Amino acid sequence: MNFTTSRAIFAKTEKLIPGGVNSPARAFGAVGGNPLIIDRGAGSKIYDADGNEFIDYVLSWGPLIAGHAHPAVIEAVGRAVREGLGFGAPTRGETEIAELLIALSPSLEKVRLVSSGTEATSSAIRLARGYTGRDKIVKFRGCYHGHVDSLLVAAGSAAATFGVPNSPGITAGCAADTLVLEYNDSEGVKDAFSRWGKEIAGVIVEPVAGNMGVVPGTPEFLGTLREATRAAGSVLIFDEVMSGLRVALGSAQARYGITPDLSTFGKVIGGGLPVAAYGGKAEIMDAVIPVGKVFQAGTLSGNPVAVAAGLATLKILAGTENFHADLEAKTTRLAEGLEEAARRAGITATAQKCGAMFTLFFNDPADRGVTDWQSAARCDEKLFARYFWGMIERGIYLPCSQFEANFTSSAHTDEDIDRTLDAARELFASF
Repeated sequence: MNFTTSRAIFAKTEKLIPGGVNSPARAFGAVGGNPLIIDRGAGSKIYDADGNEFIDYVLSWGPLIAGHAHPAVIEAVGRAVREGLGFGAPTRGETEIAELLIALSPSLEKVRLVSSGTEATSSAIRLARGYTGRDKIVKFRGCYHGHVDSLLVAAGSAAATFGVPNSPGITAGCAADTLVLEYNDSEGVKDAFSRWGKEIAGVIVEPVAGNMGVVPGTPEFLGTLREATRAAGSVLIFDEVMSGLRVALGSAQARYGITPDLSTFGKVIGGGLPVAAYGGKAEIMDAVIPVGKVFQAGTLSGNPVAVAAGLATLKILAGTENFHADLEAKTTRLAEGLEEAARRAGITATAQKCGAMFTLFFNDPADRGVTDWQSAARCDEKLFARYFWGMIERGIYLPCSQFEANFTSSAHTDEDIDRTLDAARELFASF
C-alpha cells in the first residue's frame, strides 16, 4: 500500500501537536512507524488520505457499535444541528437519553451527563468520597479509568500497595489515597478490606477490562467486590465506559448479574460524539450539587448535538431484535478464527472476547490465557507489531497496541470476517 500522503500530513502535524496526536492511543509508538491519516468512514470501512480502504476494528476506540456514519445517527445529528449547537440549558434530549439509560441499566436510578469518560470516572470517585466521608479508593493494576490524577498510579512489587504516580505532574499526595490491587485476585480484595475496609470510600473496576487487552473479570472476583464493599459500607463503581452497552444491552452489570452502586458510561452512549455519564443509586446521586454538596459541573454536558447521536445509537440497539446476540456470534467467529489461524502456523496466541470486544494475545506459552496485568505484560509485543503492520498491508485496521481491545459493529458483514481471517492466515503462514 502507498502511504505517501499520510506521511506528508503527519510530518507537518508533528510540528504542531505533541507527538502529532491529540491522544496517545493514536500514536504508533508500540508498533513503529507513523499513524495513518483517516479521511472518512462508512459502515465497517475507513479510508485514509491515500485512498486506501480498511476493514476497521478500532471504530473510534469503541463508540461506533452501529458502524461509521449510520444513516439514523447522521439524520439525528443533522436535525439537531439545524436547531442549534447548544443552549447551556436543559433540553428534551437530555431527558430522553437519561430515561433510556436508566431503563437499560440495572444499577441506574438517577444519572448525570458529562462529556468524557475521564469526567465520568473522576466525578464518580469524588462522589464516592463525598458520600461516604472517606478518602481511600481501590483500583486494579491494568485497568484504565481516564487521565484522572488519583488513578494514574502503578502498583509496587507487593500484591497491595498504595499508589505511586506514573506520570509527571501528579503529586505523590494526590495518589497517596489510591490502593492498587491485582485484577481478578479475590483474596487480595479480601485482605485489603480486612486491613482498610472502614477507610475505603469506594472501589472502581472495569468489569471487563479493555486497556490491557480484553480481560473479563471472573464472576468470583466481581462477586467478591460486591460483597466486600457492601459489608464495609463502601461504594462499588463499575467503569463501563468501554463495556457499557457493548458486551450486552444492559452492559456488563446485566451480563454478570451484579449491580454496582455507581456506574460510568461513555463511548457507545455518544454514538461517536462526546457524551459520557455517571449514575447509580438515587440516594448517592442526590449528594451531587445542586441537590447535595458534592460539586460537579460542565458547560457542554448534555450538548444537544452530541446527545442526538447517542440517543439515535441507543435506539438502534434497543430497537433491533437480537442485536447483541448476532454481534457476539460474529465476534466469536472472528476471534476464534484468528486464534486458529495463529495456531495452525505454530504461533502461540489466545483470543479473548466478551460481547463485541476481543483481543488476540501473543501470550507466553506458559500462560493459559491473560487474566491480569502480569500475564498481559508477558505477551510478545514485537510479534504483535509484525501482526499489526501485516494486517494493515492487507487492508485490516487494528488497534496499534497489544494492550488494547478490538471492536466489532453491526456493520461488519460475514464477508468482512472472511476477508479478515484470510488475511490473518496468509500473514501467519508468512511468519
